[in-house]
Amino acid sequence: MLKSIPSEIVKAIRLTIVFGLVTGLAYSLLFTGFSQLAFHDAANGSLIMVNGQVVGSSLIGQNFSADKYFQGRLSYTATPYDASNSVGSNLGPSSQTLMNNTASAARAYRQANGLGSSQQVPVDAVTSDFTGFDPDISEANALLQVNRVAAARNLDPAKVRSMVEKYVHGRVLWIFGEQYVNVLEVNLALDRGEAG
Repeated sequence: MLKSIPSEIVKAIRLTIVFGLVTGLAYSLLFTGFSQLAFHDAANGSLIMVNGQVVGSSLIGQNFSADKYFQGRLSYTATPYDASNSVGSNLGPSSQTLMNNTASAARAYRQANGLGSSQQVPVDAVTSDFTGFDPDISEANALLQVNRVAAARNLDPAKVRSMVEKYVHGRVLWIFGEQYVNVLEVNLALDRGEAG
């Protein structure tokens, strides 16, 4: 029995090398190649290019604070929309801090967008998603920002609204979630002059 130990060790080393090559190299190369062929844009980060320069990703939100831009969801990351630091607030629904933050965000949103003090505010306008860099907002949120953006750019609000409606994405598989607008996509459309 002791005489067979060296041969068993050699067999174990061979199996480790074979499985390492199969699962660590061949499997990875196979699925990387498949992803590049079937989902090329997504596999490369869904990057958005303008004049040959990367301006962002359709998967990661950016911090737009100027009135002339549509603004995304709140971000609780240390630096807003820092994709290297994905974190939620970790505050539960009974948290007084969360209630105060949400009420404050609702007041700020109403004031920035010229809404009445009792007007409903979309939930995505006053809360963060768990990652802290959601690139999308609800259609309702985008439409409530139209007048502010149009005024800041001296544009016709009807044209800005029409442009937003053009960039509304549907539900996933036609049933999951709600219609949404990608903030970077609609802001780039504004910069291209699509609203006039």
